Amino acid sequence: MKKTGMLLLLAAALLYTGCSSEPQQTPAKTTPTPEAAQSETGRFALQKMLVPAHLWAPDAQPVRLESSNMKGSNGHDGKAAFWRALFASPGRQKAEPFTWAGVATDDAPRGVNHGVEDTYNPANRSASPFDLNFLKTDTDQAFETAQQHGGKQVLEKDPKVSVTYLLDWDIGSNQLRWHVMYGGNESMGKLTVLVDASSGKFLRKE
Repeated sequence: MKKTGMLLLLAAALLYTGCSSEPQQTPAKTTPTPEAAQSETGRFALQKMLVPAHLWAPDAQPVRLESSNMKGSNGHDGKAAFWRALFASPGRQKAEPFTWAGVATDDAPRGVNHGVEDTYNPANRSASPFDLNFLKTDTDQAFETAQQHGGKQVLEKDPKVSVTYLLDWDIGSNQLRWHVMYGGNESMGKLTVLVDASSGKFLRKE
């Protein structure tokens, strides 16, 4: 009898526990918040690409640098979310593009990436590499200079106009130049202002 009573009490206790316990809730799945797009100046992006470029070729030097606006970036602060640079190795006679992205895209992840190696002719005067020691004026300063020479009027008429940047070496004048382009490339845009990338001085409008 005692044994039977104990079994009945145990069964009742288990039944009570099962009835009173609440069903466990599955934790809700949280969707990771996408990282905000990062926009930076041209000099910042170029310096980020410099180390990978020197790993590719120790004598690598930049030939040109250009920006693209994306994910809400319009270039009005001298910054961009995407930069592309072409580096050349005179010793290897090779060139390779590198990019810096402040946001992941369908084509490339965030950060520094590189493209396909191609041939490079050191005798090509239109693709002369430059020494980074000449780059003393960044894109935010170049933008301020461009604003004083027609850019402000362009943006007052149309605040949605995007501003992009191109850096290259003019072998004729031995100058490193920022091309501050309002509304597209130099041939299709509303205004292009050239700024000396060493001194920050206005050169001319195109």
